[in-house]
Formats: sequence, C-alpha cells, structure tokens
Amino acid sequence: MRQGCSVAESSRTEGGREERGRGRGTSLEDSITTATAHNQRSARLHAYPAWESTRHRSTARRKPASHSYPDFVIKPGFQGAHRPMPKSRCGLVMRMVHLVCLLYLSSLALSYTVGGEVCVSGHDSGPVFEEQPSSLVFPEGLTEEKVTLACQARASPAATYRWRVNGTDVLVGEDPRYNLVAGNLIISNPQSGRDSGSYQCLATNRCGTIISRAANLKFGYLHEFSPDERSPQTVYEGAGATLTCQPPSHYPALSYHWFVNKFPTFVKTEGGRKFVSQGTGNLYLARAEANDSGNYFCFTTSHTDFNTKSVFSSANQLIVHPDASPRKVCSKHQSALPLRHLRIGRTGDTAGMFCIWQSCANCSLEEKGRDTHQGRITVQAQPEWLQVMSDSEVEISSQLRWSCMAAGKPRPSVRWLRNGQPLVTQERVEVNSVLLKISNLTLEDSGMYQCVAENKHGTIYSNAELRVQVQAPDFRLNPVRRLVPAARGGQVMMECKPRAAPKPTLFWSRGTELLTNNSRVTVTPDGNLWITNISRADEGKYTCFAENYLGKANSTGHISVRDATKITLAPSNADINQGENVTLQCHASHDPTMDLTFTWSLNGVLLDLEEANGHYHRTESKETVGDLLIVNGQLAHAGIYVCTAQTVVDSASASAKLVVRGPPGPPGGVVVKDANETAVELRWSRGYDNHSPIAKYIIMGRSPLAEGWKQMRTDPSNIEGNAESVRVIGLSPWMDYEFQVIASNILGSGEPSMPSQIVRTWQAAPTVAPNGLGGGGGDRHELIITWTPMAREYQNGDGFGYILAFRKQNTPTWTVVKVPNVESSRFVYSNASLSPYSPFEVKIKAYNRKGEGPFSQVALIHSAEEEPTVSPRKINATALSAFEMLVSWDPVQHLTTNGILRGYEIRYWRQHEKQAAADRVRTAGLETTARVSGLRPSTLYHVTVLAYNSAGTGPPSPRTTVTTKKPPPNRPPGNVSWKTDGSWVTVMWDHVKALKNESAVLGYKVLYKHEGQSALKVLEKGKTSISLPLPKDNGYVVLEIRAWGEGGDGVAHETIVSRDSGTGMMVQNEATILYSHHSVFFTAAVLFSLIGLLEL
Repeated sequence: MRQGCSVAESSRTEGGREERGRGRGTSLEDSITTATAHNQRSARLHAYPAWESTRHRSTARRKPASHSYPDFVIKPGFQGAHRPMPKSRCGLVMRMVHLVCLLYLSSLALSYTVGGEVCVSGHDSGPVFEEQPSSLVFPEGLTEEKVTLACQARASPAATYRWRVNGTDVLVGEDPRYNLVAGNLIISNPQSGRDSGSYQCLATNRCGTIISRAANLKFGYLHEFSPDERSPQTVYEGAGATLTCQPPSHYPALSYHWFVNKFPTFVKTEGGRKFVSQGTGNLYLARAEANDSGNYFCFTTSHTDFNTKSVFSSANQLIVHPDASPRKVCSKHQSALPLRHLRIGRTGDTAGMFCIWQSCANCSLEEKGRDTHQGRITVQAQPEWLQVMSDSEVEISSQLRWSCMAAGKPRPSVRWLRNGQPLVTQERVEVNSVLLKISNLTLEDSGMYQCVAENKHGTIYSNAELRVQVQAPDFRLNPVRRLVPAARGGQVMMECKPRAAPKPTLFWSRGTELLTNNSRVTVTPDGNLWITNISRADEGKYTCFAENYLGKANSTGHISVRDATKITLAPSNADINQGENVTLQCHASHDPTMDLTFTWSLNGVLLDLEEANGHYHRTESKETVGDLLIVNGQLAHAGIYVCTAQTVVDSASASAKLVVRGPPGPPGGVVVKDANETAVELRWSRGYDNHSPIAKYIIMGRSPLAEGWKQMRTDPSNIEGNAESVRVIGLSPWMDYEFQVIASNILGSGEPSMPSQIVRTWQAAPTVAPNGLGGGGGDRHELIITWTPMAREYQNGDGFGYILAFRKQNTPTWTVVKVPNVESSRFVYSNASLSPYSPFEVKIKAYNRKGEGPFSQVALIHSAEEEPTVSPRKINATALSAFEMLVSWDPVQHLTTNGILRGYEIRYWRQHEKQAAADRVRTAGLETTARVSGLRPSTLYHVTVLAYNSAGTGPPSPRTTVTTKKPPPNRPPGNVSWKTDGSWVTVMWDHVKALKNESAVLGYKVLYKHEGQSALKVLEKGKTSISLPLPKDNGYVVLEIRAWGEGGDGVAHETIVSRDSGTGMMVQNEATILYSHHSVFFTAAVLFSLIGLLEL
C-alpha cells in the first residue's frame, strides 16, 4: 500500500519526502508531530535530501512530463513534476494528507508565535507609539480633578494596553479611581501618598509588546511665607546690598520677582544695577542710590500643569543713607554678587552670567587697580540618537546585529528590552551596551525590541520589530521570467530569486539535463544563470529548482534566440569651427521582430535629444537610421561620441571623435613680478589653443577704484601669440591692481584667465595738482580757500596732504601753509588786519611721503565781505491801491558796499507797531524800485530801505510814510442780465455804489472767454453794459464783472451767458477776492455753473 501511494504521488511535498523503503525517511505522522512541537520547543525542523534517483521501470504510454530525465526523475514536490495518478483510494488519501501537511507548514513559514497567538507576516505589524505619556505636576489639595496620562499606539491588529507604576502593574479593575480609555490612564482625585510615581504604558498585540517612556506624576505645593517681621537693612550710597528672599517650602521650582512698597510696582532689572537670582530668589543691588530706599517684598510663583499660585513675603526694609564720610578704600570683598559656577539644565536653555560689583566714588590714586571674577558655564545635554535600529526581517538560523548610539552629557547608558522585558546576555543573546547580537535565530526571537538611552536629563526610546522568516521556497511572487530573448553571439542572464527561509539550494536544468558550470554556462552563487556566445541551439526551456528543509519549488523560463544588432554605417570623425553644424551618421541592422532605438553619448554622458532648443537633434529617417545633428557646435561639444543601437535583447555601438575649433582657452598661472611705481611685469602660461594657433594676447586690469576691467598699456604694445610675459606700463603709483590675460586667434578672443593676485605699485611723489581752487566768504577778517580733495588714484603714496600759497594781489611775498589731512577741502586764514573784500592770489599743490607735486594755476579770490556802510537815499513810497505800494530809491555806490552788492531790503511796518516787527522784502538784483503787496487798506505804513551783501545788511535809510487807499467795494455788480441779437449778446448790470469807507467806483472790468477757450480777455468799461460776440454752434460765454477804482478791483460777479436772453445768476460772492487772484476762484465758479446747466 505504501509503495502504491508512493508511485501515485504527484503533489508538491512540503516539509519532507515519502519513505522509499530505505529506512531513512520520516513518516508523515512524524513530520506533523515535529512541526507541531516546533513552536513549543523551538526545535529545528528536520532536513531532507533534495534529490533521489530511480530508474523508470514502466514502458506504458504516459503523458509527457514537463521535467523528465532519461536516467533520473525529480521526486514529487517540485512544481511542474507530474506523473500518472492511479484512481486508487490510497492515492486520494495520501493527497489529502499531504495537502493538510502543506497548509500547516505554510502557516509556520508565514508566521511566528508570541504569547500563544500568531503574527502573520506581511499582514500584521507590531505596536508603534503615536502618543506617549508626559510628566505632570498636580497641585496638592485640588479636588474634583482628573489626571490623564496619554498612550496611543498604531498596530495591526489593534493593541491592548496596560500600565505600570514604579515597575508594578496598575490594577485598573480593582481601584475605581483608575480608568483605562483607549489606552489613556485616567486617575480621578489623585492623592499624593497613593498616586505619585513613575508611570509607563505597555502596548501589546500578537506581534509583540513595547513600553513607553516614563512619565512622573508628582504633586506640587507652595506654602506661605513666615509671618515674622524682617530686620531692616541699612546701606550707604554707592555700596552694594543683598535682600534675601527665604522662600517657603515648595515644589516644583519657583520663579522670583520683587516689588517695592506696593503691588504691582515690580523691581526692574533691565538696567543691570539690580539682579534677581532665580536660584535663591535673592535681590542684589549694586551702587545703592537714595531712591532705592523702601519696603521690598519677595514675590514667588509656582507653575503646575493645572494652575498657578503666588505668595509674597513680609517687608524687607532697605534704608539708604548718604555717604557723609567718603571712603578711601575699595574692597573687592564688598562685592554684592560674586560670580559662581553656573549650571544649565540642557542644551537650548539660555545662560545668563551677571557680575555686580562695589563701586567707589572717591578713590584716591593709591586705590586704583583691577579686580577680576571668573565664572564657568557647564552645558549638559539630554540624550539624542546618533544611530537607531530599524524593523528587520531575517532568516531563521541566521544572525542579527543591532546597534543603538546616543549622544548626551553625561554620556547616556544604553539598555535593551524585548516585548517590554529587560534583555541580558544569555545563551544566544549578547548584549554589549550599544550592540545587540542574537545568533542562530529561532521563531521565538521574533517580537518587539526597544533600545533605551538615558542620563539624568532624560530618557529616549528606539523601537523596532524583528521577524524571523521561515518559509519553503516559493516562486509565486518572483517567478523565473517566462520569455527571455537573447541575441545570437551575445549573452543572457536568467534570475532565480524565490522567497525562502532559510536560504535555499538553487540549481538549473534544461529539459532533463542538469546544468553545470562550463566555458559558456555559469550558475552564480546567488542562483543566476549566465550563458555566453548564444547560438540557435541554446533556445529552449530552462528550469530553476530551489530547496530548503521546508520544501521544494521550481520555475521555468524560455530562451528565444534572435538576430544580433549590428552597426552597418558607423559615424566618422569630424572637424568643425565653433558655431557650425555637423551631422554624425549611424545606421544599424537588427532582428525584424524587435524594436530598434538609438542613443548617443558624449564622453560617457547620455545626450538628451528631446530638448527643443538644445544643440542635439535626431534627423527624421527610417528606423534603422540614427543620425545625430549638432547645431551651433561649441567647444564643450568636442569629444568622443558613441552611437548605440539597442533592442531589448542586445546593443551595438560605434564611436567617432568630434574636433571643434574655436577661440583659445584661458591662459593659466598669471603671476605679477618686478613691480615699480608705474609698471609691473606679467607672466602666464599658454592655454589650450582649441585647434587654432594663438595670434595675440591682450592684458586687462582693474583697481578697486575703477569700474570693471579695462585694457592696459603694455610694452610692447602688440603681444605676439608665442609670448608668455609682458611689461604693463602707465600704472598709477601706490595703487592696487589685478590683471587678466586674454588670448585671441583667427576665430576670436577666448575667455579671460583667472585674475592674478593683487599687487600694489610703489609710492611716488604726486604728479598732478588739486583742482577746483577757489574761496571767498566767511566771517570778518577771514580769507577762506577751498579746493576739491584729491582722489585716491592721484595721491601716489601715504602721508598725503596739501601745501597752500597765497598773497595779497600786487604784493611780492607768498604765505605758505601745510594742510596734512587728505580729506581736507577748506582752509581758513584769520588776520585782524585783513581789509574786507581784498583780492588775493592763491595756488595749491599736493605732497606725500615721497615728495611734493606741482603747483596749480594761480586763482584770484577775495577776503570776507563786510556789511555795507551807507544807506540808500531819496526814499519814496506811493500807494497804488488799498493793498499795494510802490517804493523807489537812489542806488548806493559799489565802492561803499565792502563787497559785492546783492540787492536791497525794504522794511515796512504799521503806524502803531515797533520797527523790530517790520515785514521785509528783498530784491534779487540792483533794481531801484519794487512793488510791495499784501497791505491793509486805509493804513499808514513806515518804510525804510537797506543795501545788503553776503555779509549782511547796511544801515537803514531815513524812513518815509505812505497811506494805502480805501478798499474797493465789497459787493459784486447785481441784476446781471443779457439779450442776444444774432451773433452778439448785450450784458447789463446795476451800478455799484461805494460806501464811505470804500474807494469810489471809476469803472468796471469785464473778463470773458468763449466756450472751449482757456484764456480770459479783459475789457474796461465806464458804463454798466457791454456787447460781446457769441461763439458759433450755440456755445456760451463765461463772464466775470467787477467794479474798480483807486482801491483796486472789487468782488466779481461770475456767470455763464448763452444765446437765450436771461438773467445772470450770482455763483460767487467773496468780498475779499482780489483781481490778482481771480483765476483759481473763477475756475471753480465755472465748474459749478456747468453742473447747474446740466441739471436743468
């Protein structure tokens, strides 16, 4: 019966093979028992031989097998191996038993056991924290409050949660104050004695357990200050003082402030004279002042996660006395705040160091000295990961190495957890601080691992999941490629990458032939099959077999041999000038059943032939033509071009060299030698000529004061193409220069060289004189000389200054002075004997450390002017209107003005005003008449005239008086009306009668313009009517009518007259409007009138 079942076996064998009567096989029952016990004892599964040969004894016709050999057969268990199955009951039973075994062992291969549940590979995932608990401070005495410690993890299937406090499990069900809501632990009415401690959350699913960081639940409190009175403290002005806080019992740390006399007048510490220590709460004062006296209160605040509480101390009275007896000794021991060691909690905190010292207001020379205090800042850091572990899937029986490295100060310690439990060195596990090593992995090693780094400033966790893989070979996810095309004469590679753990044994066959390595066939250690020098005989099916102790599998692919791809027309070498186009030809033949593509590369870099505005383009042609067109070839396009004709099976390549001739490349190694005052020697090395001989060089240079590069003068002026040095001339002394060299050939000028190092020419005496020489002005008895400061490029050396020479005109002796400041532009010479506005001859030259330059041309300037000494005569003032007068006078002689006469100043004031309050009007030239406007009507004015120059005004003339005329009528003409007669209009109005205080009306002024005109025409009439021409096309006339007399022009009546007879409407009535200001108001009136007409 067993033998019959054995012959009929055709299914894949997983986990063992059938016993053949040789006594070395394992029965199916034993296989199941062994597999079942594997999870209980982590027993190693039995290994089975991969092959067994047997001669075929049957000659009956049978269905051709996909894998058969003349001398051996592949045992059942390989995919694709089929043998005839008899219709016996034994065969059916054995197939069912083997199927059960296969399913069971497959479940082993796809899972591992944690806590008796199965974590399915590729489907489940272990917990990963998304939210972890944070430390809290809960205020004592706070009732009806809850504390929530958060804990949420991402996992599949969903995680379950439990909590520990101080390493002991929290029994949620036994204490009603504890509730677990979606992983969060909620504590109702927390109590200090029962609930304070270190809490950790554990998240678990069937893939493993992880434990959260520790969260400390502590209880905060702040007691009241002692009610005892504090002793007053007395200090002298200038001394230091310390007011102690003496805070009450508290937790956590407090923040400290001080207020003085009453709340909330807090002590300000920004000035640096006062400092509040946040360590002790003490207030330190340096150099006490009288206004520091007062009652000081220490104000402390406690911050918790739930509330804020503040208390303050009783008064600390500070009395500051004046320092009646000045102290002569300054002692460093009286310092109010000596420096001390300052420790910062962690990186990122702010460190403040304060040094407050005792000052001494009246120290003698003997007490002078220096006092030094030192402080040290220690910066420590909480742990921070440098290297962490990551999720890993490894084969059973292999080795795992994980490392975790963290930085921090003090150096963090590292420990390891597996499923929330400490991991220590044991039989297969080696824990060496930052390194975890597990050898000979078993399924029981699967789970959640954590690396914990901690120092006194904090703890950090790194999580990873370990999955130990155990799987029979399986090609379903990565089968051998079904069809593998190969080119005749080429090579082909077939991959064999089944999923299996542990790593399977791999080998290949072709038909019934087991393939072994030879000159053309190679099976690599990782199972890939290589065949070289392909021929038609190599076409056919190839099968990869894989086996480990869990089972066997195989997968088959087919090699199809195709014609090789060949280059039939290779590209030829080419030679072009920069900017020209060139075509590189490339033709190929290939297997007609496959697509052919062409690619081009330049010096090994693949070219982009699809760029629209690029230099490279494919010419439109047949599939077998891959010509390359290069447009506007540049120097960068020179090199080796490779044409590759490619199919999915193989490729063929051919290359050609392209030479691009162009301007020379930049010269190299520019060096400056032998500098003097005005020249340097320049040397360089030849650059690449780009296939065209270098014809000449030009030298470019620049200085810090120049705008960009400019061509320099050289000796010789023409630099031949074979030269490698030249003399640069015409430089400015004491100037920084850098140089570039540019090479040229028949195709143009190339890129400039890199700039040379900066070189400074030698110093020399100035060669040019300052310009802009002039002067004049200033105060009495002064001679002012001005000039333009010399620019840097003309100074020629340091120690620069100016030499001035001046003398009174027509005298022989020069006075010489030195002005040593290079930025100077003005020199003032004072002498009480200087006559006003005396002519002087001046000249200037520059000097430096190397000598003096040439003098400038002589310039003529004058000493300072003085005010005129005479006043104008025959002053006359005439009233022109109520608002304007005309003033005239005889001119003064120029010889009496002590300078250049600039004009005259008219001063005028009303009868009852003082002369000091006079209004002033200046003329801008030498006119002897001037109009003065803006006067008041019917008012007596005093008038005087003064001559002035740049030094000021001279004495006033004798005063004269003038009375302005009465004002014009303050009413516009009324009852304005008009009549039209053809193209004319007659406008009429009532006479305006002047009042007693107004000037008589002598006539009327009519201002008018036609529609569309901008300028007003003025007519003067003595009558109360006027005839005006009307514009064509039904236009209108804009009018202003006003009375006038001796007092000036009156208020205007403004109106718009059309062809229809009518009565004028007054649109403006401002009695103070003068004729000289009519235009602005008239424009506004016209606009209002037009709006009115539109509304009608």
